[in-house]
Amino acid sequence: MNWRQVFLVLKREYMTRFKSKGFIWATILVPVGFILMFGLGIAIAVWESDVSFEIGILDETENVYPSLAEIDDSRYLDVSGLSVDSVRALVQSEDLTGYIVITEDHILDDKELELIYSGTGGINLLSSVRSDLRDVIRRERIRLAEVPEQVQQIFDSRIEVESRRLTSEGEETEDDTEFFSFIGMLMGVIIFAAIFGYGGYIMRGVIEEKTNRIIEVITSSVKPIELLTGKMAGVGALAATQLGIWTLSFFVLISAAGPIAMMFMPQPDELMNSELTEAAPQLPGILDIPEIGTSLIVYFVIFFILGYLLYSSLFAAIGSASDSETDSQQLMLPIMAPIFIAYFIMFQATTNPDGTLAVIGSLVPFFTPIVMITRIAITEVPFWQIGLAIFLMAISFVGTMWLSAKIYRVGILSYGNTAGFKDLFKWIRQ
Repeated sequence: MNWRQVFLVLKREYMTRFKSKGFIWATILVPVGFILMFGLGIAIAVWESDVSFEIGILDETENVYPSLAEIDDSRYLDVSGLSVDSVRALVQSEDLTGYIVITEDHILDDKELELIYSGTGGINLLSSVRSDLRDVIRRERIRLAEVPEQVQQIFDSRIEVESRRLTSEGEETEDDTEFFSFIGMLMGVIIFAAIFGYGGYIMRGVIEEKTNRIIEVITSSVKPIELLTGKMAGVGALAATQLGIWTLSFFVLISAAGPIAMMFMPQPDELMNSELTEAAPQLPGILDIPEIGTSLIVYFVIFFILGYLLYSSLFAAIGSASDSETDSQQLMLPIMAPIFIAYFIMFQATTNPDGTLAVIGSLVPFFTPIVMITRIAITEVPFWQIGLAIFLMAISFVGTMWLSAKIYRVGILSYGNTAGFKDLFKWIRQ
């Protein structure tokens, strides 16, 4: 193989696509989307909604409303002095959001409470009212049962359970399982999308060159295997460039998000500038991001590259066997099926990363890029499993590259009807 020829093909593929409007716009718009997404998230997190609701309480027991007023006296209004018809009229005129009648039967006989309201307020109203009423009715029942105050305090107390991870070295670390479950799934989705996106780049490029008969000129001076390798390397370099820009933009955005959010967060009047650091716990949870280990990033890069190489050679083979992008769909099933199966196994891995399905799926080469990185992010995967997965992927890439090269060598110069599976097997045997 002439590596100089491979480099020339790589350079051509890279520069042609790098200067294309589609690549430029996609590279710009994704970071803009990051900014809009995080900006919107921060705005929602720090925004104090002025939407409120008022619930009238007709308290025939005279003991429940005071407890509701302690929870929120602006949300609950005592309208016990009015008739039910008068309160209904207030709801109809939208002077009240709704009303509830509370009698002794609700306290003593487990009679269900009824909220009569105008329909505004949504889930927030319903969940808040239900939660508040459950608490105050429970307290009233405990009071009537003359339960000792110490027992009441025990009943009202809530036990919080914090979790910490014990590493194989015997050290306790913060448990960020929920965060890294999201990160693992996100990394899996990125690899899933990249395989389709950049693999599609290669397939469409091959079909375009066949359609325009450019391939005949190129193959007169470059061997098919050199052309295939150069195309894969060129699009791979393009993928690395684009993802590098996106990743850098993401981390810059995360670094700037905290100070920007602090500028817009309402602070107490007595809070002095020197005390701003003490307000950090008030930052939205979206900014409280645990540190991502270097090893996770390295493994992501490894499995991203291996996944791209494994599938891109197959996409190139499909492109060489097709005369149009539409005709290529009939040959895509063998490639799409394992990608989507891995995608579904990935969701199982997020809930049970050490389960049999997740472990086996992460060791199957065509599933590994998506499933293994998800497991690595969430749990401590034994190194032998990671090493075995990388080895199996490397061996599989050699095999797919050999098959794809045979198909590509014949397919790029074949015109007419799109080849079927019988044709592909015939080309492989030649």
